[in-house]
Parts: sequence; C-alpha cells; structure tokens
Amino acid sequence: MAKILIVDDEQSIRQVLSEILSEENYQTDTAADGQEALEKLQKEAFDVVLSDVKMPRLDGMGLLEKVQEEGIDTQFIMISAHGTIDTALEATRKGAFDFIEKPP
Repeated sequence: MAKILIVDDEQSIRQVLSEILSEENYQTDTAADGQEALEKLQKEAFDVVLSDVKMPRLDGMGLLEKVQEEGIDTQFIMISAHGTIDTALEATRKGAFDFIEKPP
C-alpha cells in the first residue's frame, strides 16, 4: 500500500484528500505546512508527497528543495489554487512529478 503525505495549510483540503485517498486504499498522513512535512519525512518514508505551493513557515517549493538537498526519496506532486504556467514549470524543473490545480 502506497503512503502519501498530504501537505496543505487548509485543514479542509487535508481532510478531503485524506478521505478520498484512504477510500482508494492509500495510507495517508497530513501536515499543515512544509516544516511539519519535512519533520515527518525525516522520520518516515512516503511514496508520494502531495503538497500545496503557498503555505506559512516553509512553502511547497521550499519543501521540495529541502527534500532534494537531504536526499529523501519520494515523488512530489504540487497542488495550488493560485497556480500559473510559470509556477507549474518551476515546480517540474525543480523535480516535481506533476502540478495540479485545485478546483475553485
């Protein structure tokens, strides 16, 4: 069973994504920002990180960079309600597997 870490500063987004993915038989955990996510990733292995771009303390791009610097082996999918083509290109250039826009 794949383990997915959901990182978003909106509690409702974390909850909905966790419920949907759990129903599809994925094991999920959540973090409210990039710093909390980094701490979890340093202690536990996750197959995928589903991370918002804009968050307090450590944003999604910063988290992606820290994970790569520390050599943590995981796939990144960035999500954002405020995504632009430039943001998506930057995320994939930095190593994100994909970029998904949140529905309005």
